[in-house]
Amino acid sequence: MSPRKPNMESSIYFGADGWWHGRVTMGVKSDGSPDRRHRRAKTETEIKRKVRVLERQREQGRAPAAGRKPTVEQWMETYLTDIASLKLKPRSLDDYWSKTRNDIVPGVGKHRIDKLQPEHLERMYRALLDAGRAPSHVVKVHRILSRALKIAHRRRIVGENVATLVDPPSIDETEANPFTKEEAKAFLEAAAKRPTSMRWIVGVGMGFRQGETLGLRWPYVDLDTELFRPEWQLQRLTWRHGCDDPRACGARLHRFEPCPPDCTTHRNYKRGCPEPCPKTCARHASACPQRKEGGLTFTRPKTKKSRNAVPIPPVFIPFLRAHRAQQAEMRAAAEELWEEHQVVFSRPDGRPLDPRQDYEEFKELLAEAGIDDRRLYDGSRHTAGTILNELGVDMPTIMEILRHTQISQTRRYVKGRSHLSKDAMRRMGEFFVPAPPTPNPGPDSGPTETRTETPDSRSARSRRRRRIR
Repeated sequence: MSPRKPNMESSIYFGADGWWHGRVTMGVKSDGSPDRRHRRAKTETEIKRKVRVLERQREQGRAPAAGRKPTVEQWMETYLTDIASLKLKPRSLDDYWSKTRNDIVPGVGKHRIDKLQPEHLERMYRALLDAGRAPSHVVKVHRILSRALKIAHRRRIVGENVATLVDPPSIDETEANPFTKEEAKAFLEAAAKRPTSMRWIVGVGMGFRQGETLGLRWPYVDLDTELFRPEWQLQRLTWRHGCDDPRACGARLHRFEPCPPDCTTHRNYKRGCPEPCPKTCARHASACPQRKEGGLTFTRPKTKKSRNAVPIPPVFIPFLRAHRAQQAEMRAAAEELWEEHQVVFSRPDGRPLDPRQDYEEFKELLAEAGIDDRRLYDGSRHTAGTILNELGVDMPTIMEILRHTQISQTRRYVKGRSHLSKDAMRRMGEFFVPAPPTPNPGPDSGPTETRTETPDSRSARSRRRRRIR
């Protein structure tokens, strides 16, 4: 009888099935039973190599956790439901879910997470680009998947984060197109004809984000000390099911076949017909009788720096007082129909302004002011940063006003103007190369002012003095 092998020592033997087998004790499982891994190979050399790999992982503490590994789809659901939801803001979590459902799961969702290879990700990115997705969209998908795989690697579910072995597509940063001073004045003149004019004065003149502007509330506005405190922002969040069976709840709205080319059901949809539902569809939460956590909601800004107080320009104070008095008149006129949300910019019934309607109004004002089309961010934060720079405000101060955490982020918001560059280069040229002298006027050019009484030479002046004597 052979002596018993000591604990944690591996076993290698040739089986009756014609394969070499190796068994390595990696530790214990979560239930306390031994965690003994099995490998097999056709040759003794190959099985020894596989056993050494497992032993090295055990010694370095990098051994994957025991048990069958989940698929990418299963792990993404676990990651978003139990891990990311504890840290991400609601709007960011909605974006993670959207890209997971629409891009990650159809692309690599069926692969086991420990069998995922860099080539699988590269093919998925290539397919997304061929389908017309922007490189920035693909990069966001890559970051979401890489973060989920990083957590899986940290928990030893996989031995390596394969997303770190893949280079995502290169993206060109979107060129900012802020208002010029003349365009900003024309835009505000067009906005002055509307009841929401004060909203655009604050948005353009102070560089607030759309959600921050629409989420401003009177308790956080101090007109005596001239300070805005953007403690809240208004966002539209995706509804979630409150029922026990989301798939059955939305059964009447499931549509598994694509729309015909002459579809009339979705003719008013700006983005065309929606994609068909997946076989395991659990969407349509907006129709759930017990829906929750959706619609227009007040949320905290993303960073602590975004909640810093912002000084109000003194010239804005009379307009804000008049706006508050006008809002009090609307409250009295609405009577019991008024819904109190304490927002600075409200509808006639007291509810906050809808971000979608606010965006459409921005586009209408661009047309009325004769300004070419551009993003809402260009007309607010980029414009405020650029005009502050033109007025001679230094970059650290602009960073504080826009409430950025890094000055490199502020520099992306400030766009240099061509007339400032031309003036700077003119002064640079005059420093190195003086301007040419002014030519002497001709005899017929009329009287001119001179610095000396006569241009005579020294000898001519001496002869004149001798004649006088």
